[in-house]
Amino acid sequence: MANEPGAPLRVALLGCGVVGSSVARMLVEQADDFAARAGAPLEIVGIAVRRPQRPRPDVPVDPALFTADAEDLVTRADIVIEVIGGIDPARGLILRALEHGASVVSANKALVAEDGPTLFEAATAHGVDLSYEAAVAGAIPILRPVQESLAGDHVRKVMGIVNGTTNFVLDAMDVSGSGFSETVEQAQALGYAEADPTADVEGFDAAAKAAILASLAFHTRVSAADVHREGITEVGAADIAAARENDCVVKLLAICERVTADGQDAVSVRVHPAMVPRSHPLASVREAFNAVFVEADAAGELMFYGRGAGGDPTASAVLGDVVAAARHRVAGGHGPRESAYADLPVVDMGQAVTRYHISLDVADRPGVLAQVAAVFAEQGVSIETVRQQPGPEGEDRARLIVVTHRATDAALSATVTALAALESVAAVASVMRVEGA
Repeated sequence: MANEPGAPLRVALLGCGVVGSSVARMLVEQADDFAARAGAPLEIVGIAVRRPQRPRPDVPVDPALFTADAEDLVTRADIVIEVIGGIDPARGLILRALEHGASVVSANKALVAEDGPTLFEAATAHGVDLSYEAAVAGAIPILRPVQESLAGDHVRKVMGIVNGTTNFVLDAMDVSGSGFSETVEQAQALGYAEADPTADVEGFDAAAKAAILASLAFHTRVSAADVHREGITEVGAADIAAARENDCVVKLLAICERVTADGQDAVSVRVHPAMVPRSHPLASVREAFNAVFVEADAAGELMFYGRGAGGDPTASAVLGDVVAAARHRVAGGHGPRESAYADLPVVDMGQAVTRYHISLDVADRPGVLAQVAAVFAEQGVSIETVRQQPGPEGEDRARLIVVTHRATDAALSATVTALAALESVAAVASVMRVEGA
């Protein structure tokens, strides 16, 4: 769908929170630059908000542009920017905009991960763009490189830190040795965590982003429900200390892999905390930053790093999509469509291949190590290293620390269950996966 030569492109903004305010301000302050880049002026025709009368001195637009009637606004635009988040009413508004011939730019990872196919089909049916670079990793350009720059390659794995809140918490626990709860409170005080941090610390946010990354990387429809998800609420100071003893750090990772299951190609997608060797590039990602590590057959290893959240960083990704959509409106044509031709099965967590770091409190007597090793052998799990530490003074106990070779998660989990049942094992003190080694 081409625009009339020289005519301004009408832009509607849904939402004017932290990200929306930055988008509006940058559109106004850099209007000439955007017009030159897009090939036509970009004119804000309305901003949909819940309370239009509320003063917004940080948004340099005519107050008359604010409206509560988002349904009408999306029918009057060439490009609709959705930054309200959530599933509804965002889904209905985006579909309405697409049906009226508007291109849509969204930062809504939850919606794209849950119902992306419906939105993609509507965009294709109406010949317009649906772009969502800002839905994953904020300012970091990762979706377009995976979708376009690596379209001629075979992506094997995408592994990354895609949630700034959890990375800040885990990094602070590593640096200061403080506990989980107090570190979350610190993150909230600094604005890195919401008042209710559940979506972040329980891994829901990262799971939605993992679904999007896997869908693009492996040309397969993956939803958030397909992603195995574990958060960081059970990570304690002892886990952080154990990682440090092994020259590792703990990170919440989103891991998307092409695997072989039952003799055919498949996809494994998971989010969980893991120990990462300090020599791995992801280990050096500090505070609230994000990073995504991509492995492809021809390109090899690629690393994308930057700010994963915040008004201006996320607005940068949003406006990159806006300029691309505007260029297509001016010149005709459209951006990439959904590519789900591979249609690979998504395997459950039990078939994922990983490594475990296991700490056991055991009776300090002859034969115990042999019993423990026998359990690993029975489950077909190979031990990479094992070391023993003395237990508390005056108690006939010791701490066994075992790191395994790679095995299926089902076999590793069964091993832990069997170890816990041994009479000589007083407790399974901690279990954590090891990635990146």
